[in-house]
Amino acid sequence: MNRTIANILICSSMALAPVLLSCGTGEEPDTGGFPSNLPEETTGSTKPCFIWIDAAANFPDFANSRSNVIRDLTKAAEAGFTDIVVDVRPTTGDVLFKTDACDQVEWLGAWTDNGYEKITRSATWDYLQCFIDEGHKLGLRVYAAFNTFVGGNTSSLGGVGVVYRDDNMRQLATMLNTSSGIRSIMDTDNSAKFFNPVHPDVQAYLISLLEDLAAYQDLDGIILDRGRFDGLQSDFSDYTREQFESYVGKTLANWPEDVMPAGWNEYGIPDPEPQYFRKWLEFRAKTIHDFMEKACGSIKAVNPDIDFGVYVGGWYGTYYDVGVNWASPTYDTSRYYPWATEDYMDYGYADHTDVMLIGAYASPGRVEGSTEWTMQGFCTLAKEKTAGGPRILAGGPDVGNWDTDNEYTQEQENQAVRASVKVCADACDGYFLFDMIHLKKADQWSYVKAGIDELRASEE
Repeated sequence: MNRTIANILICSSMALAPVLLSCGTGEEPDTGGFPSNLPEETTGSTKPCFIWIDAAANFPDFANSRSNVIRDLTKAAEAGFTDIVVDVRPTTGDVLFKTDACDQVEWLGAWTDNGYEKITRSATWDYLQCFIDEGHKLGLRVYAAFNTFVGGNTSSLGGVGVVYRDDNMRQLATMLNTSSGIRSIMDTDNSAKFFNPVHPDVQAYLISLLEDLAAYQDLDGIILDRGRFDGLQSDFSDYTREQFESYVGKTLANWPEDVMPAGWNEYGIPDPEPQYFRKWLEFRAKTIHDFMEKACGSIKAVNPDIDFGVYVGGWYGTYYDVGVNWASPTYDTSRYYPWATEDYMDYGYADHTDVMLIGAYASPGRVEGSTEWTMQGFCTLAKEKTAGGPRILAGGPDVGNWDTDNEYTQEQENQAVRASVKVCADACDGYFLFDMIHLKKADQWSYVKAGIDELRASEE
């Protein structure tokens, strides 16, 4: 296909054209495009600072206490954060917002002083609406985080989620290409039970949930997390095989060997390379691209003023393993990465997003740098790859899981929190920190505040 035409077609579905014109143009909004919902204090030269609020990790504090929500949102605002991202569909797949399409979260597993415990929610007030109302009182923008292609979760506390309650939904769980054969993720010890992203019934189910989420009038945006395949071994169901054969116009003689060796779970190109390996990566990227386009259009049809966004890991060089090309369609992946076909670039979806949060998850000793696995490098490279895409690209660290080998002192970690703010925000359009629970546990609010204060001083 002519590449200029292909790039135009990415944003021009006949059925959704009026909506998709607003799905992330990369330009400053005007009265004819999506309006900016940024508060006055975060427009102009002031860069937004996002903090993520994981559902499970924070559930002991927030499940049944509005006063705790107010307390911690106040701390976030006082530290200088401008935007919160509150998780309302955790990996269980159940929800913390109003919808008739899915069950409400009854309990989540979380670490407490007593170990890993089941935290039960007895409160009946609207969890998401509470964050919207209290966040807005403090001048915070409020985004809802949505774990996308998951339908359940299992742990030492047991299995929970729609795939455990509904046999029909269980049949839509992803099929994995393991060394012992193709089998359902439900029959493995994988904790998060992913759906098959290729299946239209899965996509329709998730779109219905997203439409109900978008119906919250005062919600500023929606951020999709886990908008991806489970990994390289996903999905090898009969349905996906049929769709791939239709995509390449061939009947595969050997499945799955024609696309990937049984049990293959390594980065790089297998040797010998299966005939359709790279085309398979392209097909998976197209699947996620098309879903993102559809999700954006559906959300904007309900609420054209809402921001549509995604969270992705900054390690683009290996992110093909989950079937995601989060770059702009103008970024020619094949020029830099041998696993990409020439057409892989056509399925970059950055231009369908208003906001993109980049996990710049490097260690405390790698704040600065120019490559992946440094915070600055993750953000700088993401800005280059998404050019012309999201209005806001914000990146930053996971400040709780960044030193698994205990190489750094607490003070070194504290200073890395402070330094990360300006380094990451200067490299892109804003700052993003995961997760609120980490700041609370280590009492690092003063350090992130110092970092945000330094950023604001540099903007004056």
